[in-house]
Amino acid sequence: MATNTQVETVSTGADKAKLAAAGVLVVAGVAAFYLLGKQDLWVRVLALLVVLAAAVGTFFTSEAGRQLIAFGRDSVREVKKVVWPTNKEAMQMTGYVFAFVVVMALFLFVTDKTLEWVLYDLILGWKR
Repeated sequence: MATNTQVETVSTGADKAKLAAAGVLVVAGVAAFYLLGKQDLWVRVLALLVVLAAAVGTFFTSEAGRQLIAFGRDSVREVKKVVWPTNKEAMQMTGYVFAFVVVMALFLFVTDKTLEWVLYDLILGWKR
């Protein structure tokens, strides 16, 4: 029996306002960078970074930002559960892959040349 679990996200007006404010801040940061065109580059970049940091901070206070942080934490937790191969195992598997690639390359080369010989020399009679 398969159960279809639906994930419902409730977006409040405050969350929508926070996301809109974050978007406006990004646009304002880019605009500030260009409006400060006569200033030194470091001033323009600093203004851009400050406004973008405010936009990121605003985003992370919304529900979508909190879900993104929770997803990141869950991902880190899952990666910690992975059993990574030892250096010896990784080198052995890499060797197997390279050996397989070489064998397949030789097989495809021999197959290609055999089909070329059969088609062009025997069937069509085109001698090169």
